[in-house]
Amino acid sequence: HGPVSRLLTFALCVAVVLGAFTAHTADAGRLRHLDVQPLDYAVNRIAVIGDSYTTGSDQGGNGPQGWAPQAWRALTEHGIAVTPTVAAEGGAGFCTRGNRGGVFEDLTVRAVKPTDVLVVFYGSRNDMDVEPTRLSVAMYGTLSLARQIARSAQLLVIGPPWPTADPPAKILRVRDVLSYQAELAGATFVDPIAAGWFVGRPELIGADGVHPTDAGHTYMAEKIAPLIAAELHPY
Repeated sequence: HGPVSRLLTFALCVAVVLGAFTAHTADAGRLRHLDVQPLDYAVNRIAVIGDSYTTGSDQGGNGPQGWAPQAWRALTEHGIAVTPTVAAEGGAGFCTRGNRGGVFEDLTVRAVKPTDVLVVFYGSRNDMDVEPTRLSVAMYGTLSLARQIARSAQLLVIGPPWPTADPPAKILRVRDVLSYQAELAGATFVDPIAAGWFVGRPELIGADGVHPTDAGHTYMAEKIAPLIAAELHPY
């Protein structure tokens, strides 16, 4: 009976070890549930949708020099942790397809997640030649889509900037339609044209007269980071 006895002893040992492992795993699971999840929620998940003012261009704002990475660094320095997803495409707008074929609706699908606490739209001057009714419908659909995906997120809609004090009527029309649709969507609307972003600061815009330089991206980060902070901590 010696081998059988040893086998039973071995089986009992295995059962005890497995039982202890299972209990430990259950405890670990409970700990993960208690400790890690609140930590996840403490991180502010943000989606940004934009055009070349966000991607950067040959005039500046590429990689870490872009306004978005600079804004994340500034927020972190002020104790606001963010997990950003940026989907931006040169030439894109709510109606106008960018250099990779996307409009803001496509970028919304790519960037926005159900756990996002904030969705930021920035632009776009690329919609200047779009018929206003068509533009309004596209804006409504895109902002509604963001609301459907991230149901508890705040929306921050930043209108298109213009580098001079005399913006053309076409860009003002884009701004006005977007302001109206942002209000319908319950979003915070920020108007760079009314605020005079870039005006009288030629060093902030590149030689092409359109795209921001590295200094221009730093300037945008200084403008936009506080707007994001205000949405994340409204009180």
